[in-house]
Amino acid sequence: MAHRDAEEILPGGHLLEKVSSGKITQLHRGQAYAEEGDTFEIDGTTFEVNDVTERTLGDLTDEDAQREGSPDLEHYRERLRRAHDDFEWDDDSEVVRHRFEPVE
Repeated sequence: MAHRDAEEILPGGHLLEKVSSGKITQLHRGQAYAEEGDTFEIDGTTFEVNDVTERTLGDLTDEDAQREGSPDLEHYRERLRRAHDDFEWDDDSEVVRHRFEPVE
């Protein structure tokens, strides 16, 4: 277990606010940026990474999209297209899910 810089796990300042407010409770990335049990801090609140799982984009569900701040999977796909140049959704693309929650 390690204490990580929040921006290592959450690229972009806008994600920090959404995690801090509870609107985002997980994030899929192209590789693992933390291990289970790692912690990070946002505005004095410590969060623990409680799940790091390899998946594919085809595994994602509406629930995953909602945990990442989108109303459903279609909105999540569109958000990825806007955020990444030349992004094409491929169900077989490998991603890593990072789930986290605030700790007392």
